Amino acid sequence: IAVLQIVKESQQQHGLRHGDFQRYRGYCSRRLRRLRKTLNFKMGNRHKFTGKKVTEEILSDNRYLLLVLMDAERAWSYAMQLKQEANTEPRKRFHLLSRLRKAVKHAEELERLCESNRVDAKTKLEAQAYMAYLTGMLRFEHQEWKAAMEAFNKCKTIYEKLANAFTEEQAVLYNQRVEEISPNIRYCAYNIGDHSAMNELMQMRLRSGGTEGLLAEKLEALITQTRAKQAATMSEVEWRGRTVPVKIDKVRIFLLGLADNEAAIVQAENEETKERLFESLLSECRDAIQAVREDLKPDQKQREHSLENDSGKVSNIQYLHSYLTYIKLSTAIKRNESMAKSLQKALLQQQRSEEDGKRTPRPQDLIRLYDIILQNLVELTQLPGLEEDKNFQKEIGLKTLVYKAYRCFFIAQSYVLVKKWSEALVLYERVLKYAREVQSGAGAYTNSLKELPDVQDLITQVNAEKYSLQAAAILDAKDTHETESPSQVKDGKPLSERFETFCLDPSLVSKQVSLVHFPPGFQPIPCKPLFFDLALNHVAFPPLEDKVEQKAKSGLTGYIKGIFGFKS
Repeated sequence: IAVLQIVKESQQQHGLRHGDFQRYRGYCSRRLRRLRKTLNFKMGNRHKFTGKKVTEEILSDNRYLLLVLMDAERAWSYAMQLKQEANTEPRKRFHLLSRLRKAVKHAEELERLCESNRVDAKTKLEAQAYMAYLTGMLRFEHQEWKAAMEAFNKCKTIYEKLANAFTEEQAVLYNQRVEEISPNIRYCAYNIGDHSAMNELMQMRLRSGGTEGLLAEKLEALITQTRAKQAATMSEVEWRGRTVPVKIDKVRIFLLGLADNEAAIVQAENEETKERLFESLLSECRDAIQAVREDLKPDQKQREHSLENDSGKVSNIQYLHSYLTYIKLSTAIKRNESMAKSLQKALLQQQRSEEDGKRTPRPQDLIRLYDIILQNLVELTQLPGLEEDKNFQKEIGLKTLVYKAYRCFFIAQSYVLVKKWSEALVLYERVLKYAREVQSGAGAYTNSLKELPDVQDLITQVNAEKYSLQAAAILDAKDTHETESPSQVKDGKPLSERFETFCLDPSLVSKQVSLVHFPPGFQPIPCKPLFFDLALNHVAFPPLEDKVEQKAKSGLTGYIKGIFGFKS
């Protein structure tokens, strides 16, 4: 059987793609039940349990090996589920170790069965590698670094040999497992005493790029554990001439890894990797700020007392909170600036070649990014403890002018697209004004402005854009004049009223074509004639008295006859 292939396919299809170990454990249990039923290898009946073991004598079908493999996978997945839960419930760690030992026991049984002559050489090697992997995981959790490293190295060696022995398509799976094991080996080496292993872990995280899943999570966890050991030696941090003690472990770990994270962002090869590293750094920073904020609440009264006594000087914990907030806002600014640069490149490529089927970037997208950057800069000026720092306020003011200049530039670009030439020209002048203010006020702040976009390049670009804008405005005015010829003048009449005259009307092929007046206007119509009967007042009607009396008699006689029952 292909042990690693079966394991990986089962894990990816049943929960481990999203880190759901409980779902995978349920799948292993159901598959075990199906295998036992198919092989008629039941553990007793509903009334009594009778344990059975897979032996070499009954090894006539490879599904017997699958039974043992699924037993090991079920125990391992339960251990990994408990590892996730042990972050909040430490007592579950004992249950975790018990399940891992059970998984190793099943893996040993699988390795013993594979020593049979009925099993091929590839399966024997895979069973040995699987056994070494689970043994290394158990020793890793026991923090027996040397034994864990030996087991992982054995597993790595077997998989590398298997990868070399088969085709490239089959070797991909073995190489992926080797990549998963490598961070664990380097972490064990670090704990044994190899301090260069930490740098290798950082390089592994950088090489992993924008990937997500178990490997990325494992690298983050190992790097965090390594920093936690180094954090014990860190007691204070200095920022803008003031030294602040750091007593919170989470903040120590974050500050220790800050330089490494920033270096990794600079070394990132593509935008996707850089974006993922930025998000990871911001997430760690938010966690550190939350930890400081929790300590800041009970310190509120003491901070207010220190404000009164120290004439506005904030407490150490408040200053540390300001420092972490500064890091968070600065990182957010760098991330948005990186996104703006990638969008600018996309805009240039769009001008050269139009791509179909994709949403093309627009200047409005860049305007939104620069709006967010300017908002972050406003928040930086309001940090507690830095209100009286004139150099800091001046530096933030210059950065604000730089980003305002770029924001105005892209607003002007958006006006150019809709042919609003005068508005665009005014905004270009505003860009030049901001850029000259930055150049005149830079002076002593040149070093702090090095990381910002160069305003001299912006000035050169704006001057070129102004000339092209004026030329486009003149050509547009000429085109407008030409379109006002008699043959193209539109008098506002619908098409049904101007059949006799020729007119170039572009609206006839648009969605708002004017064919007739609708709804139609009101028109006068003749009224219905009125009839007045004036002769009726002058007519003399004939007398009818004789007919009325005769009718009355016949009516009375008939009535009397009817009473007395006479018939006529």
